Amino acid sequence: MANKTIALEIVTQEKVLFSGEVESITAPGAEGELTILPHHAALFCQLDFGELHYTIDNRVENLIVSNGFLHVTTDNKVVVIVDSAKTARDISLDKAEAAIKAAKQTMLLSEDKRELLLAEAALKLALLEIRVAQRSKRNRL
Repeated sequence: MANKTIALEIVTQEKVLFSGEVESITAPGAEGELTILPHHAALFCQLDFGELHYTIDNRVENLIVSNGFLHVTTDNKVVVIVDSAKTARDISLDKAEAAIKAAKQTMLLSEDKRELLLAEAALKLALLEIRVAQRSKRNRL
């Protein structure tokens, strides 16, 4: 019987965030979202900022990843290397909502291009945090 899992390792600059066997991985590739299943062909690709999720024991785990790389090896292993990652359990909805409010306020009042770009990035991150936290909560019900 063929192995129905794939080894996954998620590494940030600070630590190994996850290491274990999973059923699938879906990641925000630079060319669009991609899903990796067991025995996938070898692959090396760039990742964009976004949501990465993996299935383990029929349960979906969600996290936010920054830019990085995904490497599928020929020995049924996936290594995700990103600058930073945040798990759903590490997200504070109160902080995310406050960040949305602050970013919108900055976007309304500022004319500085740099401030506007930073506010837009903060808004995107906060909205993604809320989406990941809510999806994770639904998956646990």
